[in-house]
Amino acid sequence: MAEEEQKLTIYDIINTLKKNRKKVNTKLILKAYHFSKDNHNDQKRLSGEDYIIHPLNVANILSQINLDDETICAALLHDVVEDTSITKEDVIREFGEEIANMVDRSYKTWKITIYNKRGTTSRKLQKNVFSNGKRYKGYTYKTCR
Repeated sequence: MAEEEQKLTIYDIINTLKKNRKKVNTKLILKAYHFSKDNHNDQKRLSGEDYIIHPLNVANILSQINLDDETICAALLHDVVEDTSITKEDVIREFGEEIANMVDRSYKTWKITIYNKRGTTSRKLQKNVFSNGKRYKGYTYKTCR
């Protein structure tokens, strides 16, 4: 009998973060996960998997490079404004402005064409993303997408 592929869970992400640092806001990360999962509840990927696997995979990549809890939350939430009835104001109310702004920038960045005709990221965007301190983490998780 072939081994089943082990599915990624939110606890895998939290455990990765805990390996890399002493303090992890598990409560906030779980809240973001459940908020995203509940609001994407009936959505499926083309593969037939529950939609939540996509934000989990993005958050997993970011946990491996040890980004902060707020960025992990934004990764988990990054499609709720775009794909559900949730608004930026709802995200502010539940998670605060910092996380809501990262989610909002993620949504707006996705609308901007960031690839040139050859399919490579434009140098101008790369310089902007990597030279703007606070904005860096918001764009980093979108790049992982």
